[in-house]
Amino acid sequence: MRLYVYYRVPEPALPGVLSQVRAMQARLVETHPGLRAEVLRRPELREGQVTLMETYAGAVDQAFVSALDAAAATLPQPRHTERFVPLG
Repeated sequence: MRLYVYYRVPEPALPGVLSQVRAMQARLVETHPGLRAEVLRRPELREGQVTLMETYAGAVDQAFVSALDAAAATLPQPRHTERFVPLG
């Protein structure tokens, strides 16, 4: 399964939020062997906000989802989560 989490951030807050997200992802990768994590952004601004997308692949199970929810509690909300599975 692959997990995609997206949310909006005011442009001035972007550097601080990116720092938080990267640190969170590094901790999650360290504690969930096989996890791959990335953070992306939409290139355009919408109403002065940047849309960020966190992606997770590999070790994405319920334990990971619970850990992610807890770790992301201090990040901007609301966070929208989508799950996809490869078609083989």
